[in-house]
Amino acid sequence: MTGLAGVKILELGTMVSAAYATKLMADLGADVLKVEEPTGDPARLRGPFPGGMVDPEQSGLFLALNTNKRGITLDLGRHREELLRLVKWADILVHNYSPRDMAARGIDYQTFRAINPRLVMCSITPFGLTGPHKDYVAHDLTLSHAGGWAWLSPGALDNAALPPLKAFGQQCGFQGGLAAATATLGAYYRALGTGTGEHIDLSVQSFIASFLEQAVVYYSYLGRIASRLGQRYMYPWGMYECQDGLIFLVVAEEDQWERLVALMGTPEWTTWEIFADRAGRIKNQDALKIYVEEWTRQWKVEDLFHAGQARRLCFAPVLTMAGLARQEQLLTRDFFAEVTHPHAGKLTHLGQPYLLHEPWWHIRRPAPLLGQHNE
Repeated sequence: MTGLAGVKILELGTMVSAAYATKLMADLGADVLKVEEPTGDPARLRGPFPGGMVDPEQSGLFLALNTNKRGITLDLGRHREELLRLVKWADILVHNYSPRDMAARGIDYQTFRAINPRLVMCSITPFGLTGPHKDYVAHDLTLSHAGGWAWLSPGALDNAALPPLKAFGQQCGFQGGLAAATATLGAYYRALGTGTGEHIDLSVQSFIASFLEQAVVYYSYLGRIASRLGQRYMYPWGMYECQDGLIFLVVAEEDQWERLVALMGTPEWTTWEIFADRAGRIKNQDALKIYVEEWTRQWKVEDLFHAGQARRLCFAPVLTMAGLARQEQLLTRDFFAEVTHPHAGKLTHLGQPYLLHEPWWHIRRPAPLLGQHNE
């Protein structure tokens, strides 16, 4: 028996946050039973799909989020006795239904606690179960802005007319799921010792706001509002073209600039007064980028990266998804896992982000077909 083997988890909900929270635990051995509405989790329709053809059994998002789970379908609003039977079975329940949808489906912690006092239940909602916004409907775009994350992105813009942007994909859902898994396992550990469960009320908005680093502190300490607008306080800083891709470069210290100049062969333009110090390089960064990029275009990414490493310069390859799949470091750590699905065939999934002495992390089964484990 290893990891979370023997821990029984009931997952209710749709899309990303609840599914990701339970996947993190399922991959460590927990027995996760995913309950979908009869029409299926909407994630099944989000893709990407092979050949662009919509198929609820071949959604890349759904298949990635639901490995190591069993799956059933159940109309929660109509089959209350079956729901209560599952609640009595579970050690942990994770869901991401809104308060309004919770009521419609009979998801109520006090009721569940009466039949299963040790139950740990985590409610993942956009704004929490209390407060004036508790019934607001929100998607990833909404939450990225509501938590303040999008306001800061992308950084160092010089055009106030350009809008704030959210990160790609369902990042707020994934972040909320990670927070949910962490809090849930902490509460479960306590329940093992006390026999008393817990109800975790997780607001995704609150969690997004919690990782904005110094942005909130700037306001609370100094009354300053952090912004995505404005120039970087050091330069070079940014992406530069190479022969076969992009490389990131940042020069934080004057001695790094001197080593970069030496690596470039001390071209004449580096002696110009406009680039003589940090203030000049920041003020004239548009011109500096042209000259630096003229030089980086003569290199291949990996060659420039290693040449910079040898001189303790801050270069980093900018990996595309194809580059990520071929990256030696990830391959060496067996980060990618092959999974065979009965409908989608053999797939490459993202694997364990950490290594353990004991092989707790393991993909034991692919994502379930819709209703695959109905009794």
